[in-house]
Amino acid sequence: MTATPVTERDTPLAARPVSVARGYRFELVKLVSQWRIRLVVLACWIAPALFVAAVSRQGSLPVDTLFGRWMHATGWAGPLVVLGFSGQWALPLLTSLVAGDVFAAEDRLGTWRHLLVAIRSPRRIFAAKALASLSVIVLLVAGLAGSSVVGGLAAVGNQPLVGLDGGLLSAGDAAGQVLLAWACVLAPTLALAGIGLLGSVTLGRSPMGLLLPALVALAMQLAQMLPLPVPVRLALPGYAFIGWKGLFTTPEQLGPLLIGIVVSLVWAVIATVLAYLLFVRRDFTNLADGASPRRALAAGALPLVGLLAVSVGVVAAAVPSTGSGIQQTKVENSLAVAFAHLYRQQTDELHRPAVTEAQLKSSAACTKGGVPDHAEGAGNDWRCVVSWHLPDVEATGTAVYQLDITPDGRFVADGDGPKEVNGYFLVRTPIGDAPNPLWQFDGNVDLLGTTKGQSHAGNTPQA
Repeated sequence: MTATPVTERDTPLAARPVSVARGYRFELVKLVSQWRIRLVVLACWIAPALFVAAVSRQGSLPVDTLFGRWMHATGWAGPLVVLGFSGQWALPLLTSLVAGDVFAAEDRLGTWRHLLVAIRSPRRIFAAKALASLSVIVLLVAGLAGSSVVGGLAAVGNQPLVGLDGGLLSAGDAAGQVLLAWACVLAPTLALAGIGLLGSVTLGRSPMGLLLPALVALAMQLAQMLPLPVPVRLALPGYAFIGWKGLFTTPEQLGPLLIGIVVSLVWAVIATVLAYLLFVRRDFTNLADGASPRRALAAGALPLVGLLAVSVGVVAAAVPSTGSGIQQTKVENSLAVAFAHLYRQQTDELHRPAVTEAQLKSSAACTKGGVPDHAEGAGNDWRCVVSWHLPDVEATGTAVYQLDITPDGRFVADGDGPKEVNGYFLVRTPIGDAPNPLWQFDGNVDLLGTTKGQSHAGNTPQA
């Protein structure tokens, strides 16, 4: 009687670990089967469109929000308003909900043993969970972006967008810049996701693991409101949440944004690697092994603090600026350029003879708190006088502005006379009556720009 050979398929002990692809599909199904994840996905794909459409139809606009004052003028302003809100609140909370709970959920349910028996590889379990959470996060970001774009275009239309230098972006250029801005915030979102994975692994069933990305994002927001030196500001992994505004100037202020993206990606990689190393070394037979506060501090928090110190040192060595980055010459140049662009827009809306920036030769003289020379720093005590010339007119025109500059370089210019130039009155536009464009407008100071000499709007390209 001959013996029947035994194959690997017939021997349970010889079975190979489940592939990462199968584990990924399994973890993705587990995530999207949760009612809270389904609800959040549905909200991200519907709520922004409804919000943008509703606000764009209202008489009052969120003018204190970047691009909020242009929501009546173009459908591309709404997605940027949603982007600003998402970077501050929505994306950190969504990241906490997904990445911050992907490992902790197994601790709460006590299902690690079953998962290890099914997949038989901690490394593949980590890869599957990390990829599944990343997929859901990207889906949520895509929903926020796509929904807000649809809502804006449906409510207002595909109109040009006024940039942060007062220049007019064509509808096609505005579309490209808006989508690029949304793509840029993926980098800090991934950094928060890596921190969420690390918190979920080290803190186990503790609710602090779930809240960690949101708390880190809140701390970074508060830090960005302080008068920090430029290297420290750019070394924070969340700077790209606000650095995208540099895409809406001419030339684009890409230096701070690119540094912020690189820093965010480094944080994402380091935090994820730390989470991976801790996870594969975990003793799953010890139920308390995944929730040690000492372990969380030594293996999670301290390396990230060290990473922050290294990031500050590297950025400080790479950038020329060591102060706030907001100097008098930069403010004057930014204001003069924005004024010249918007003056041309006002001229067109009032049906006056066309004029170019080169003809205007606009310039600005600013003081801060009464300091006439070498003023710098954020604050609402900037006072500027803009001067310009019109063709065939000997007299020099002047207009006064009060500026409120935030520590990240954004400013709001409020017209303070003469009334016929920068006072409040309505002008006729192709889409209806709108406030005088020179009355109040937003601008941005390049934190890494040079301060050698003072240029004027006459040297800038025409909008």
